[in-house]
Formats: sequence, structure tokens, C-alpha cells
Amino acid sequence: MKKCKKCGFEEEDLKEKLGVYFCDVCFLFAPDNKESLSIYSEEKVNGSEIDLFRKYSPKLGVRQKEAMIKKAKNGDLMSRAPFGYRIKNKKLVPEEFSREIEEIFEEFLNSNISLNRLSKKHNLSVNGLKKVLTNFTYVGKIKFNGDIYEGQHEPIISPILFNHVQNKIEKLGIKRI
Repeated sequence: MKKCKKCGFEEEDLKEKLGVYFCDVCFLFAPDNKESLSIYSEEKVNGSEIDLFRKYSPKLGVRQKEAMIKKAKNGDLMSRAPFGYRIKNKKLVPEEFSREIEEIFEEFLNSNISLNRLSKKHNLSVNGLKKVLTNFTYVGKIKFNGDIYEGQHEPIISPILFNHVQNKIEKLGIKRI
């Protein structure tokens, strides 16, 4: 059994930040730098005063994640529009230049051009290019929390092209983002 450094709450499953353990409530407000975290954890809080939050907020973030999973299952947009798409009426719509996405996939698949050269050619960073090449959005899917759902948007490339590119990425040992 571990004890929260801020309020003293005891639980097996405390969260750790910079080597210090906190309950869900105290962790939510804990600063990210060592010095501020030390000051924060030394300012004690009466655990019974925040029990109310624990009681009415079972596992903070669970409801939010459940809502996001529901959104993904419905095929709705989960974040900002990826390169090649724009948002119109809360839906992803291919941009006028979306053919460039297909060109990127085809060029990567059918040539021996380096990621560096291909990224420069299309005015992307290497990591940006990797994100494009591995993004399920381009085949009309939504990926969230490790699962893939059918999207409500128009795909830009075919699943066959996407799968061939994924195979080449794996074969070349390119690390995914």
C-alpha cells in the first residue's frame, strides 16, 4: 500500500510524478518540475477534505476517455485535421491539394528516395512525413486508444496502397511516431 505525498491517502495504485507518488486528485494538480513539485508536496492537505472529490469523481479522466472512445466508434474527428484535410461543419473534408498525399505514398512505395529527401520535396519534416505515411485517417479510418474504427470522412488513398506502404516501413525498420 502506497501513501500520497500530498494528502496521505493510501492506495495500491497511486500515480508517480518525478519519483513522488500521488492519489488521482493530488496528481491532477501536481507541477511538472522538480522544485515546484517539492514545494507542492510539502504543503499538506487534509485527506478527508478531498475525499468528496474522490467519492464523486471515480477515477478522474475515465468519463472523458469513455466519451472519446464513443466519438471514435462513431467515426468522428478526434483531433485537428491532418495534412491534406480540412474541417468543414465538424467533418473532415479532403483539401484541394489532397492528391499530394497519394503522391507521397506512391513515391515512397515505388522509389528508393530517402525519407529526408521525400520530406523536403513535400515541405514536411521527417517526423511529419512518418505521421502522414502511418496515419489511418487517409484510408477513411479513425485510430484511438490502439483501436481502429470506421471514419465518417472520405478516404484519400486506397487501403491497398496504405498496406503496401506499412509493409515497406516495417521491412525497412523505420520507427513509427
